[in-house]
Amino acid sequence: MTRNNADGNMLDKSVTLLNVYRPDGGKFRLTELAARAGLSKTTTFRLVGDLVRLGLLEREGEWYRLGGTLFELGSLVPRRQDLREIALPFLQDLFEGTRQTVHFGIRDDRDVVYLERIHGHDAVPLPSRIGGRLPLTCTAIGKALLAFSGPGLADEILAGPLPRLTPFSITDPVRLRTALEQTQVSGLAYEEQEAAPGVSCIAAPVFSGAVAVAALSVAVPREQFRPAHLAPAVRTAALGLSRTLRQPPRKD
Repeated sequence: MTRNNADGNMLDKSVTLLNVYRPDGGKFRLTELAARAGLSKTTTFRLVGDLVRLGLLEREGEWYRLGGTLFELGSLVPRRQDLREIALPFLQDLFEGTRQTVHFGIRDDRDVVYLERIHGHDAVPLPSRIGGRLPLTCTAIGKALLAFSGPGLADEILAGPLPRLTPFSITDPVRLRTALEQTQVSGLAYEEQEAAPGVSCIAAPVFSGAVAVAALSVAVPREQFRPAHLAPAVRTAALGLSRTLRQPPRKD
């Protein structure tokens, strides 16, 4: 094996180790990392040592968790950073207008990746977190993105098994297709306890062209969910952000 091939192989294995922490982070012992990554304990020990030295992992006794360097690098991804900074004033206005948890996310393959989450002290428990991901089909943001995605993505997802996060997650492709068609007509997507029990959401897509580049949502306790009251605020925030994204860049 040549030096370049060996280095590439070790890099692949390092990424495999880091991917063990998807989607929820957490911490693992060395033996758990080896088993989940499908690597030998010797290889895992050597790679984990290098990842700790580089700040990509942190050691806490016999446990290993993701390191701060990854967070620092992730926050510098230009497209995501720029989108979040442009969206933030609209998200803050939406939070002030509803006093409920506000989310902002983009699509990454078949998942929503959350770029921002704004909530008060009494926020409802949710599985979402900044930098975290959830299946498109189980969230209002995901449905908004999927309904206005490029051609073929919805068909591809609907052709396979649909993930289930709660007993209320939609796993019937016919029912989900109907929900997506309704979203295309109304410009709003809904979620009823599909990602977390007791929580409902309403979302709207954000555009910079014909395809949704992001979406924003409001999540509320199910017993307080009043779509007719929330829809105008969600739609206004999404339209305002879309208008801003469509503006040509300023020349200083």
